[in-house]
Amino acid sequence: MWLDIQIFGFRALWSPYFMIFTALIALAYFLITGPYRHKFGNHDKVPVKQQISFYTAIVCLYLVKGAPIDLLSHITLTAHMIQMAAYLLIIPILVIKGIPSWLWRKAIDRPVIRPIVEIGTKPLISLLLFNGLFSLYHIPSFFEFAKSSPVIHTVIHGILLIAAFFMFFPLLAPLKEFDRMQPLLKIGYIFANSVLITPACVLIIFAPEPLYATYTQGGAWMQAMSLCVPTDVLQGLAPGLTGPEMFTPLSTLIDQQLGGIIMKVIQEITYGGVLATIIFSWVNKEKNTIDPLPAKPAESH
Repeated sequence: MWLDIQIFGFRALWSPYFMIFTALIALAYFLITGPYRHKFGNHDKVPVKQQISFYTAIVCLYLVKGAPIDLLSHITLTAHMIQMAAYLLIIPILVIKGIPSWLWRKAIDRPVIRPIVEIGTKPLISLLLFNGLFSLYHIPSFFEFAKSSPVIHTVIHGILLIAAFFMFFPLLAPLKEFDRMQPLLKIGYIFANSVLITPACVLIIFAPEPLYATYTQGGAWMQAMSLCVPTDVLQGLAPGLTGPEMFTPLSTLIDQQLGGIIMKVIQEITYGGVLATIIFSWVNKEKNTIDPLPAKPAESH
């Protein structure tokens, strides 16, 4: 497969403009949290662990939206699900953990932004918003619509990413005022998320036939490929392209089933990691709040 997709060229495979975009984000983070952090107040240096979290998120963002997996996501649903799992489940966690609280406060404390964030991160709203949008996105007709133009594709993916941030915000709560749930409620919130995302995965895994025209019909596939392959390159290759089956040994149905399984597995692992973090933090907090045993009085002789 790797050698086969080389025909699409460097720009399609490695998205140099997106590479520059992610590099600029990393540079901005370095400057804001490093040499210029005094302009945002007298703040301590961001811990190395937190910096690693943010930079890892940026690398992951480039890998799933700028590297070859982005091209492959228009060829196989398996690659698409790997991309979406990282984009919506892993990257938001790393970013939330990687940005210091003072920078979150600077970003959120704006006249328009604060009300939106406060409403969007209310547990019930964020729960229904993320899972509702995720399920809507994977309805076949909407899925094809999302690939109908670069602008629509970018806007929809941007909305999904914001919804993912809203969903994780009540769990990770980088600011105290957003830490609205007790640990037991957070555990229930995670289980609810796991349940609500399941129908979309089940629909994909157990469908008796391929669901998405993007991976079965030549015209829809070419439209999807135009999102990442330059027009001149795609037009030159068009006479020799028959469809995604040229680049994968898997049948469309097997690819679809594998994609649904991978999405569900990555989701369970991710939520399991967050769940473990919450439980360990809860246990440690309880240990620290237990009153020590009173000192035993010295026996008199």
